[in-house]
Amino acid sequence: MHIVSPSFEVLDNLDQESLAVRIEFCGRICYKSEDKIDQNSALPFVTKMAEHGHNSVLEMGVVTLQIHCRDEHKVTKLFFTQPKYLHIDHRGGELLITGSVRAFREMLMFHPDCGMVRAMCSYLNSRHPYFFSTILPKNGLQDDPTISVTKMELADIDRLPPEKLAKHRHIGVKFIVNRAITHEIVRHRPCSFLQESQRYCRYSDDKFGSEVTFIKPMFFEKDSPEYSIWHKAMLDTEQMYLQLLETSSPQAARTVLPNSCKTELIVYANLAEWRHIFNLRTTKAAEPSMREVMIPLHEEFKSRFPNIFS
Repeated sequence: MHIVSPSFEVLDNLDQESLAVRIEFCGRICYKSEDKIDQNSALPFVTKMAEHGHNSVLEMGVVTLQIHCRDEHKVTKLFFTQPKYLHIDHRGGELLITGSVRAFREMLMFHPDCGMVRAMCSYLNSRHPYFFSTILPKNGLQDDPTISVTKMELADIDRLPPEKLAKHRHIGVKFIVNRAITHEIVRHRPCSFLQESQRYCRYSDDKFGSEVTFIKPMFFEKDSPEYSIWHKAMLDTEQMYLQLLETSSPQAARTVLPNSCKTELIVYANLAEWRHIFNLRTTKAAEPSMREVMIPLHEEFKSRFPNIFS
């Protein structure tokens, strides 16, 4: 049995990486297969995710597009599609549209005749064909001379005024917490989530140290009677879990694992949603273990984006 304290990591180092690298890094947390990442592994991984429609993984890559359209009727038709999961703003004579790979794929799948959708996906397909190869229309994606699409670079996004920055700037955070905390975090619907899977992770394997890892509860002092009760319960649970694995699959054996189990969760959201999360999860009414990670995380966001979180 292994016991660790809760922690978090702001994944801003991923912001400079390609969409494929970002998606692979986040996607491999589910199976804890990060050891398979190398300089050539990203494209095969994301290609497989796209082919099999693993949409939750494809939400971890977000891009902001700048679009000029000389035909207002085509812009109107875009809004008639009631675009899902896209953040859209006007800036001067252009549109700013931010969405995940999943969002753009689904727009193309459900609205292939919309000129604006085709133009955006044509641009993205020219740069990332592995995301669209299995869903392209039969006649392909031809460029529209009335629509100009370019990518907005991260540095330019960071220079947007606060109200637009909050909508278009996305940040990922990796949490190492107990499963009770993740049950609460995943209730924030606008976020994207990827979590270590007890269904597929076999904690008897060498890469997990042949043991179950638990999060130290903040409620009990280490030498207290309550902590001793908790410690014995976790030890007994681990023994039962490992015994079940001798004859059962991980998805069957996990049924005895408690909320105290350590899990890893990546939460990906724009700054507006992070602001909402902090407003709920750092107050005195919030669960104490949640406050344990959210209050210091809030301070980190304040230092990075003071105009949004001050």
